[in-house]
Amino acid sequence: MSFASPSILAPRRKTRRIHVGPVAVGGGAPVAVQTMTKTDTRDVRATIAQIRDLERAGCDIIRVAVPDEEAARSLAAIRRAIHIPLVADIHFNYRLALQALASGVDGLRINPGNIGSIVNVREVVRAARERKVPIRIGVNAGSLEKEILAKYGGATAKALVASALKHVRILEHLDYREIKISVKASDAARTVQAYRLLAEATDYPLHLGVTEAGTLLTGTVRSATALGILLAEGIGDTLRVSLTEHPLREVKAGLEILRALSLRPPGPSVISCPTCGRVELDVIALAHRVEEELDKLAREFSGTRQPADWPVVAIMGCMVNGPGEAREADIAIAGGKGKAALYVGGTYKTTVKEGKIVATVVRQVRAWHKHGSTVHG
Repeated sequence: MSFASPSILAPRRKTRRIHVGPVAVGGGAPVAVQTMTKTDTRDVRATIAQIRDLERAGCDIIRVAVPDEEAARSLAAIRRAIHIPLVADIHFNYRLALQALASGVDGLRINPGNIGSIVNVREVVRAARERKVPIRIGVNAGSLEKEILAKYGGATAKALVASALKHVRILEHLDYREIKISVKASDAARTVQAYRLLAEATDYPLHLGVTEAGTLLTGTVRSATALGILLAEGIGDTLRVSLTEHPLREVKAGLEILRALSLRPPGPSVISCPTCGRVELDVIALAHRVEEELDKLAREFSGTRQPADWPVVAIMGCMVNGPGEAREADIAIAGGKGKAALYVGGTYKTTVKEGKIVATVVRQVRAWHKHGSTVHG
């Protein structure tokens, strides 16, 4: 049950448009969700398996680490086996970038000033130009050049932007403008400040992220704070939520940030009460189980079969506020002792035993997608 609200979003920042494989980036294209594999890229089978899981979860672009020649050679087999664009993460060795391009990658993450002489950079640009493969200049607070740190007195927001623009000028000198930029710090404040400055200084598309954000709770909060501010200001064309977790959690967090700002169509949506001393059901466990089951259902609808919208599902814990709150959801349960009232479209339908709540909710969601309405029981 949707309620129209005024948008909190500023107009999207106008940028150049590039393409990472078939995915349009910038120029008004939808904000894309990216993550990075956490397998050893040289383990082709494991890397492909992880990427396929991420595809089903809604990931738009995948990046892999390329530490050596064996990893670079592995990219060809990986590229053939997956369906989303593949980006190679390269540091220092321009030959790895050349091998990655020969293996068919759709993008590079590389800082031109870190791979040797201008001759080396020219070789990489020449190879990238053949297929208009974009290059992401990725600047992190922890790896700034010594001269920039000295000039700005540390890894400040201005220092991050100065480093990024220095690398941009190298590519522009070679007449290459298939560029995306990121300037990441490990805290929300510097990250927001750096992207604001960068957005004023250039019209290239920007990849958002908070680097080294942390584990699930702290990393998601830090990322959602910074990315939410920037996206609401119209800044950002792709994003990654960097977590010390499985990459599936990164993708889910990124999608939820975009959905919360209405920058992505809604996926499975579960709202639930925080619980209190009146609750006589295990609402916490129920909410988690319903989310897990709806995530499985979403994977069934992967690709072109993904529904355009999903019902709002509410898991409420008591009969005091629960019924009123449940009426604002499409499918809802309001708990009692060992049972719960089921509401569909804001109308009470039946009472469900506690052990059948999850299955009942999932059945209602399936009926919603199948018939455009729900059934009770």
